[in-house]
Amino acid sequence: MHADLFMPYQLGSYQLKNRFVMAPLTRNRAGEGNAPQAMNVTYYRQRSSAGLIITEGSQISPGAVGYPATPGIHSAAQIAGWQQITGAVHERGGRIFLQLWHCGRVSHPSLLPNGALPVAPSAIQPEGNAFTYQGLMPFVMPHALETAELPGIVDEYRQAAQNALAAGFDGVEIHAANGYLLDQFIRDGSNQRTDQYGGAAENRCRLLLEVADAVSEVFGADKVGVRISPLNPFNDMHDSNPQHTFETVARALSPLKLAYLHVMEGAIGSGKHPKQDFDFKKLRAAFNGTYIANSGYDKARANAVLADGQADLVAFGVPFLANPDLPERFAKNAPLNAPDASTFYGGNEMGYTDYPFMQ
Repeated sequence: MHADLFMPYQLGSYQLKNRFVMAPLTRNRAGEGNAPQAMNVTYYRQRSSAGLIITEGSQISPGAVGYPATPGIHSAAQIAGWQQITGAVHERGGRIFLQLWHCGRVSHPSLLPNGALPVAPSAIQPEGNAFTYQGLMPFVMPHALETAELPGIVDEYRQAAQNALAAGFDGVEIHAANGYLLDQFIRDGSNQRTDQYGGAAENRCRLLLEVADAVSEVFGADKVGVRISPLNPFNDMHDSNPQHTFETVARALSPLKLAYLHVMEGAIGSGKHPKQDFDFKKLRAAFNGTYIANSGYDKARANAVLADGQADLVAFGVPFLANPDLPERFAKNAPLNAPDASTFYGGNEMGYTDYPFMQ
């Protein structure tokens, strides 16, 4: 019996109603104090027909912020705002995981408490610009985290997971992709440490494993996922041997019995696979658990990878952004709304909660 998008799926202790995952999508529409607000509740409620929603990245602490108007999970107001969202999704029979986010070196002092430097595994200034309230500003030289500072970072993830539990989330996804802090540790283009967190791939994924252990203590491992992006060059990222590095990550995560491994198979904004040879089947084989595929999938490609076992669930980003009723549209082969890229980041309800449902 071939799996397809419309079949239910047992994810840990949760029975998902289908295999559609709403991918985490930064939308820069948090309210005062980076707390979720009313329009965010509407947005997630509208999309609760997904088998699983993964929220936009949410910073674990004031020092983890990397962009304007992105929600956090470290203050009482933020927890209260998220409670409204989880309640709305649960009322509609949906499941929702919070993505735990630390931006690391791609932040900017203007976004951080007391104008602090962004933190990173190594003092390597990335090429490119930070998005700030004053517009684009060049990335700065980050502060290289000392070995003694890393337990504090792990503690921030643990506390954020406790806050997510208090906010009513079904689970959490650890963001270790797209050039943010944990990805900066994993890939050797950004990690040139000489302590036990640098060098061999086994050492470079050590911080991720410590975070996964800490967060699993809060939620239970079967309610914790991890997102990786082996080839995504976004945020000036690269690795000398991504196949070896990320198979090492997948093998190291396997014994933890996590909810899933969520793999960004392409590059941000392209939906295309970068021109680097990478065997995602080998990556899947290295991880003993649920595999979520993500990168420019449409209905046909998604059903194909589900049918031949290359993935267990498929995450959709832009299609869900523009089509709150994506599963129903796919079920009826109905046309999709066209996404308006000019309203992806920041703004109001326009291009956010006003995409039409099918008549």
